[in-house]
Amino acid sequence: MQVVVVGGGIIGAATAHYLAAKGAQPLVLEACSPACSASGKAGGFLALDWCDGQAVGPLARRSFQLHAELAESLGVDCGYRRVTTHSISVKQGGAPGARGSGAARLPTLPGWVVRENVGQATIIGTEGTTAQVHPELLTKALLQRMQERGGALQLAAVTGVESEGGRLTAVRVQDRGSGEERTLPADAVVFAMGAWSSQLASWLPASCPDVYSGLKVHSIVLADPQQRTTADALFLAYRGTDGKSLEPEVYPRPNGTCYVCGCSDDAAPVPPSAADVQPRPAAIEALRGVAASVSEELGQAEVLQQQACFLPTSSDGVPVIGQIPGLENAFIATAHSCWGILNAPATGEALAELVVDGKASSSDLRPFDPARFARRRR
Repeated sequence: MQVVVVGGGIIGAATAHYLAAKGAQPLVLEACSPACSASGKAGGFLALDWCDGQAVGPLARRSFQLHAELAESLGVDCGYRRVTTHSISVKQGGAPGARGSGAARLPTLPGWVVRENVGQATIIGTEGTTAQVHPELLTKALLQRMQERGGALQLAAVTGVESEGGRLTAVRVQDRGSGEERTLPADAVVFAMGAWSSQLASWLPASCPDVYSGLKVHSIVLADPQQRTTADALFLAYRGTDGKSLEPEVYPRPNGTCYVCGCSDDAAPVPPSAADVQPRPAAIEALRGVAASVSEELGQAEVLQQQACFLPTSSDGVPVIGQIPGLENAFIATAHSCWGILNAPATGEALAELVVDGKASSSDLRPFDPARFARRRR
């Protein structure tokens, strides 16, 4: 079964991985490079139960389990580890000693955090319920295992699709290097295009309404040469010296770096390509201020990456996973927003079952049915 997967991010990679495991022959098409957008620029925080009570709750629990299994089965280091997670209020530039003995008052705080800047600290996740992974490394490991099982990866941009009798018969592509245009036949097509899923409204206007968008978020990756940081994730209520409040996140990684994010641009339009996404300098500077307020070492650390990406969203805030209405062999998986890294394995597993077996058995995909938008319009 030749399945074309459009998109080489973590959702497409996970779907291709599980398709290959079920004996299909996935062909992943990526316009830029694997993990070039949110899958390469996200923090990789994982939580077992933070989505409980929401439509995505059971999917998140299944995916949290799969992340642990993949860390063992892939056989490569993808930066997976369990972490303790803290909620911390931080004020930029607190005066040393101004808040009294922080060590005695905040015994759960990691030792590398500047206590003078901290107002409150609470543990909100344990190593039993929270973890982290390096999203780019995981995406590439999934694609590598898929290729070892007979799948393929091509750097080519999809420019359109061809259909007949309620089925997609082929996708039209343009090779990234040569610019050559080709038509690739397909038994089935999975669209995992992230924030660029809005292109489907022009390719499949009768089946895919224009309900997809993206939220631009910024992040930096800092060197942590002394590696004083520990397996702790920080969720901050942060107030800068300008009086503005942010909710940044700080994730030390086991590879000797530290990831910091938290500045978003609600109104930023999604550009034509992931290669066109550029960070806003003021947002990067704000994140450097966050790092300096949390840790003296991080404040002086070298900035290895300053970046931005678009988190894929839908008009109702719920992921879209399943068969595209009116097309028996076309499927979509997108709009996971900030939980895309967490939910990628369970999404890929269930979608592979739907494509190959005709029914998802590992997870219930009904809450994410793409047909819900058409039902609401009616």
